[in-house]
Amino acid sequence: MSDPLLKYREQHKHRLNYMPWLYWTLKPKHLQWAQAWQEEYQAYLQEMETVKIGKNCFISPLAHIFAEPGREIIIGDNTFIAADCTLHGPINIGNEVAINHHCTLDGGRAGITLHDQVRIAAYCHLYAFDHGMDISQPIYQQPVRSLGIEIGQDVWLGAHVGVKDGIHVGNHAIVGMQSMVTKNVAEKQVVAGNPAQLIRMRE
Repeated sequence: MSDPLLKYREQHKHRLNYMPWLYWTLKPKHLQWAQAWQEEYQAYLQEMETVKIGKNCFISPLAHIFAEPGREIIIGDNTFIAADCTLHGPINIGNEVAINHHCTLDGGRAGITLHDQVRIAAYCHLYAFDHGMDISQPIYQQPVRSLGIEIGQDVWLGAHVGVKDGIHVGNHAIVGMQSMVTKNVAEKQVVAGNPAQLIRMRE
């Protein structure tokens, strides 16, 4: 006969994979096994990939973290990465950052920087590289550029937002869901649409 407590724990892990913010609300009896689970997985990840992980983080074992030498991923304190995300360095993630499920971040050559307290909702895509489009060659033979992406402090990217290479989003900005960011976003701007346009200022 299976242990119902173990079955519950597996479901609890599954819930945390997709809703990692609950990790910081666990009761002591659950936090004990959850911390051990995270410590074991994060140690494995840091052994297998070029990853540095800060204190009190949650990283779902169902996320895909790839950071070969030269493409380091740095993760700040109190940050979470949910299930089914794909991260390919170089990426520098600050403190108290939230990356929700099914996000894709590829740092290209120049990298992605997420400053402190960035919130990235589910299904966002940030690609810090781009192909050439000269008609004389097939796309796959075109040169690839990489300018990098920088997301400022306290920025919120709504669900299904796309950010193209070379973009800077200023501190305290908000990008509405299903928007495509093709131009820089200034501090405190609220933008939305495809391409994203100014809606109002947070002030």
